[in-house]
Amino acid sequence: MRKTTFSRRGFMRMGLGALGGFALSQGSASRAAGLLTRLQQTRSSPQLFAKVTSTSRVSLVKGEDRYKNVTQALKAIENDILSSIGNKKILLKPNVVLADNPLAVTHVDAVRAILDFLAPHVKKPIIIGEGGHHKTFDGYKNAGYLELEKSYNAKLVDLNLGPYEFRYVFGVEHNPLPVRISSACLDPDVYIISAAQMKTHNYVLVTLSLKNLLLGCPIKDDKSNDKGLFHTASPAVNDLCHFNMFHIAQDVFPDLAVIDGFEAMEGNGPAWGTALPAHVALASLDAVAADTLATKIMGFDPKRVLYLASMNEAGMGQGDLDKISVSGTPLDQCLCQFKAHEKMAEVYGLK
Repeated sequence: MRKTTFSRRGFMRMGLGALGGFALSQGSASRAAGLLTRLQQTRSSPQLFAKVTSTSRVSLVKGEDRYKNVTQALKAIENDILSSIGNKKILLKPNVVLADNPLAVTHVDAVRAILDFLAPHVKKPIIIGEGGHHKTFDGYKNAGYLELEKSYNAKLVDLNLGPYEFRYVFGVEHNPLPVRISSACLDPDVYIISAAQMKTHNYVLVTLSLKNLLLGCPIKDDKSNDKGLFHTASPAVNDLCHFNMFHIAQDVFPDLAVIDGFEAMEGNGPAWGTALPAHVALASLDAVAADTLATKIMGFDPKRVLYLASMNEAGMGQGDLDKISVSGTPLDQCLCQFKAHEKMAEVYGLK
């Protein structure tokens, strides 16, 4: 009998179908909703909510070269990363939200840094997967990603074209809406690296490693745009997107967060903001901690970002800045003040 363990991405999941190099097993996707208490630990209590009390480590690097920043951030926690990967297949999820605005996309040099870091240790093909709002491969082409398949043991895939499973989110009228979630993102045998671009957002204030994955895994194709079902009709501090991300995060969660803020985006993100050269990179096995620290670097209060505050409260990661151990560049040398999206500035009362 197979021993069932519980990682911080949730209970064991059974995927359907196959995507690229992934072989997903057949089985039921249903299980009791639950949240786990700590990364890489087994579930020792039936308690639903158990806030993380221990310290989480985030590697933070500020420098004048994007590739070197990401590399150094990963190297600082190298042993922890490699031990956490084990024998799993790797899905590297960049942010390629648009095909025609490079500032909105995870820079190819950040992806190269991750692939070069992994290359000596990972022999299985690495899947680079995104489900863009527009044609994903147009985004790959414009961002220079096509060359990655030639230089690395990597395969580009469009998550919108792969198999999926249904989950529910809340609609504008607080009614349950079925959404299609990429099976690759639900597979317990897949190690997910969220390689995010540091940006502001028009509905949830900031988009970092968690938002990158959780709004990248719903399917958008010729039938419908399931990503759009996560939002309400107009932005608000308590937009439903916060709660829908929290809900889906019980099934889909990054194993490794990598955030590139070398040339970040402020203002009207996540698509059409302006550049802010923060010159930072972050990496952590705790995506909540990484996003919390990045939000602080951007000049916003992480406690006011409801999806981060909710995940912290539910024990999905460490969201208390006093309990986040920063290695590398001191935090006070990395602090910026990003302009919020104009709609968020209004609803949050920001200048």
